[in-house]
Amino acid sequence: MPEFTYEIVKHLGIISEGAGGWAKELNLISWNGKEPKYDIRDWGPDHEKMGKGITLSASDVKALKELLANEE
Repeated sequence: MPEFTYEIVKHLGIISEGAGGWAKELNLISWNGKEPKYDIRDWGPDHEKMGKGITLSASDVKALKELLANEE
């Protein structure tokens, strides 16, 4: 598996918490030193382990926000 780096630039919040201290979070993350993107995924305690997630650009987040606003 190729190595990668990440930096949590800004912690935006916890969406939900699960067993064992894991939490689904929304963060702004720089992957491999690139421009930070919005990221939703499960994180273990102390952010040492992560689960699968989804990474969104600012334009993706804007489109998602509009879709959700229309759904409410």
